[in-house]
Amino acid sequence: MTTDSSVRVSVLGLGAMGGALAGALVGSGYATTVWNRSPGKADDLVARGAEAAATAGDAVRSGRLVIVCLLDHESVHEVLDPLRDELAGRTLINVTTTSPAQAREFAAWAASAGVAYLDGGIMAVPSMIGRPGSSILYSGSAEVFHEYEPLLGVWATSTYFGEDAGLASLYDMALLAGMYVMFAGFMHGAAMVAPAGVTAGEFAARATPWLTAMTGALEGLAAVVDGGDYTVDGQQSLEFSSLDDLLSASSDQGISTEAVAMVQRLIQRQIDAGHGGEGFARIIESIKQPN
Repeated sequence: MTTDSSVRVSVLGLGAMGGALAGALVGSGYATTVWNRSPGKADDLVARGAEAAATAGDAVRSGRLVIVCLLDHESVHEVLDPLRDELAGRTLINVTTTSPAQAREFAAWAASAGVAYLDGGIMAVPSMIGRPGSSILYSGSAEVFHEYEPLLGVWATSTYFGEDAGLASLYDMALLAGMYVMFAGFMHGAAMVAPAGVTAGEFAARATPWLTAMTGALEGLAAVVDGGDYTVDGQQSLEFSSLDDLLSASSDQGISTEAVAMVQRLIQRQIDAGHGGEGFARIIESIKQPN
């Protein structure tokens, strides 16, 4: 197993997340070289013991493990394409947010360059890195994951999904989809009560326990979906789930109905197809078959 005394780590990209990742490594005793395109981002890390590289190439050459946390997929190519030969024989862990297709494309790029590759999806905000509750999902080289598992554990709970480099990103995107739609629902609710003089903070105090309680229904919905039978007892029907009254109330409050109308369209498509008496979980069929 790799230890902090046996590997020098290079971190490329010192934005909020990259800086947090590098800081956690420095704090755990890893010899860490850091690089960022814009100057000044490395100053605090250098004061804590990191070594600043003048160029990305210098950072890559300083050790055999390279961590990349840049703006996007294009940025990764922009920085690393000129360093293809320098990276050969090294290990690359890419925690830049990418799509599954982009993760697979870069894994192929790395393989053609002779680079061992692991892709990561960070399920945390920068302040959570190194603290309980943070999670990072990985896919790609099993050898890389297991060799550097102690290092990865400095940042967060690590979960490995297999050799397909796109799987971590797929899980990342899927979980973010649930998060953003939930946030949009909260914002819709806050906008609804605002004309009545209710602050977003007051609404959040009521919404938080309610939404937390509702997550308890996810396993039941999942069981129905996996079972493939939307007629089993105990479900709320699609007809009963119609959001027409909610849409009308939203309009009466003078707010946009876009967030809720999206869900109503998923419901209505299944009702129109003759499934109105079946359970709400059936809306997944509207999502899986958009046409």
